[in-house]
Amino acid sequence: MATDYYKVLGVDKAANQEEIKKAFRKLAHEHHPDKKTGNIDKFKEINEAYQVLGNTEKRQQYDQYGQTFSGAGSNGGGRPGGNPFAGGQGFGGFGQGGNVNFDFGEMGDLGDIFGSFFGGGAGRGQSARGHDLQAELTIDFKEAVFGVEKMIELNKQIKCANCAGSGAEPGSKINTCSTCGGSGRVVKIQQTILGNFQTQVTCSDCHGTGQKPDKKCGVCRGAGHTRGQEKIKVIIPGGISDGQTVKISGKGDLGERGQAGDLYILVSVTKDKNFVREGDDILTEAHISLKQALLGDKIEIATVEGPISLKIPEGTQSRTQFRLKGKGVTHLRQHGRGDQLVEVIVDIPKSLTRAQRKLVEQLTF
Repeated sequence: MATDYYKVLGVDKAANQEEIKKAFRKLAHEHHPDKKTGNIDKFKEINEAYQVLGNTEKRQQYDQYGQTFSGAGSNGGGRPGGNPFAGGQGFGGFGQGGNVNFDFGEMGDLGDIFGSFFGGGAGRGQSARGHDLQAELTIDFKEAVFGVEKMIELNKQIKCANCAGSGAEPGSKINTCSTCGGSGRVVKIQQTILGNFQTQVTCSDCHGTGQKPDKKCGVCRGAGHTRGQEKIKVIIPGGISDGQTVKISGKGDLGERGQAGDLYILVSVTKDKNFVREGDDILTEAHISLKQALLGDKIEIATVEGPISLKIPEGTQSRTQFRLKGKGVTHLRQHGRGDQLVEVIVDIPKSLTRAQRKLVEQLTF
C-alpha cells in the first residue's frame, strides 16, 4: 500500500504549501537525531513526504496517481498498486512450494530487494552500511539566491586511523575466513508460506570481507571505524528554499569496514529586510515623491547584486510595478534566474506650507 504522505506530515489534503512547510519543519526538529526524541528513520520518512508534497508538480502527480513519475509513493511493481511477484511462472516456479535457490549476489539491485525481503544480506565485501546522519545549516538570503559553499564539522563514525579501516592490528596477519571460506557469504535457509528459500547472506564473522585478522585492531576492536570529528564541504545550490534538504552521499556514519551512510543537510534561510522571495522572483518596494511621480526621474534600486538605476516615467501611479529581468533567484539546478519586481509607492505629503499649497492650487490637469 502506498505511503500516505499527508498522514506522515499530519496535514489535511487541502493544506496549502505554507502549512505543509510549517508541519515539515516542526516534525523535522522534533525527530532530529541529536535530540532525545530523535529518530533518523522517522526523519527520512518526513523528508521523503515533504520532497513530494512540498513540490507543486510532484504533489499534483501524487494526488492524481498515488505516486510521482520519479517513483515516490510507489507501492511496488512497475505501476501504481503493482505486485512485484505477479507474472505467472517467473523465478523458477516461484510459489510452487518447493525449495528455490537464488544467488542474490549476482542480481545487482534486484538481489538487494529480494534479499531484504527474505532476510538476506549484501554480497561479498558489502559490509553493513553506516547510519544516515542529519545536520542543520543556516544561510543568508543572498547565499540562497546564488548558492554557497560551506564547511561543517561533525562528530561521526570515521575510518580508524590506526588500522586504516581494515580492522586488523598493524602488522597482524590477515587470514581467509574459515566460516565462509573467503566468499564473504554463507547459505541461509528460510521457511516461508511459499516454501523453503535458500539464500546467501553476509557472513557474520568477517562481515562480508572474506578475511579475518589474527589480531583485531586495539583501537577500533576490529570494527574499522571510530568516532571522531570530520570536516565536510557542503555545496548549497543556488535557488534553494528555506526548509529544503541537501543530500551528501557517503558522508554519514561509516559502517563496519563497509559503506558509509548519507548526510542530510536541512537548510534554513534567514529573512532579509530588503528582499522578499516569491518563487524565483524577488519583491521589493521603492518610495518616490509626488514630484518624481509627476515629472519622472531616475532612482537607485537595491538588488542582490548591488544598486542599479531605474527610470521612473512621467505620471507614474502609486503601486506601479516594474520588472527587472534576470535580477531574481537562481533557478534551482537549472539555467537562468527569476526577476525582481519593484513596486513604486508615491509618498503624498501629509501637510503643505502656504507656498506649496498655492502652487498646488495653481495646477490644472
